[in-house]
Amino acid sequence: MPDTDLSILDELYGIIMDRKENPVENSYVCSLLNHRKGIDKILEKVGEESIETILAVKSGKREEIIYESSDLLFHLMVMFVAEGITLEEITTELQKRRK
Repeated sequence: MPDTDLSILDELYGIIMDRKENPVENSYVCSLLNHRKGIDKILEKVGEESIETILAVKSGKREEIIYESSDLLFHLMVMFVAEGITLEEITTELQKRRK
């Protein structure tokens, strides 16, 4: 398995966190974090992207799987920020499961 620069996840998380702390007009992330429905809107997007990822896998089209999985991961990260969950907490849990 080739080495991959996972710092993009940290960078993306930081951007999402910054949008939460410093809202920007017309920002998609801000629209999710500040939506009148609150966390429900974010969960709706996580559900939608989950289904789209499943359908992409069923289609067997690698490019679609990557595209939809990226959307799902992005929306999960928005959910983490909204709920005050850090990437470190997620990686710690994953490390526990590996042992």
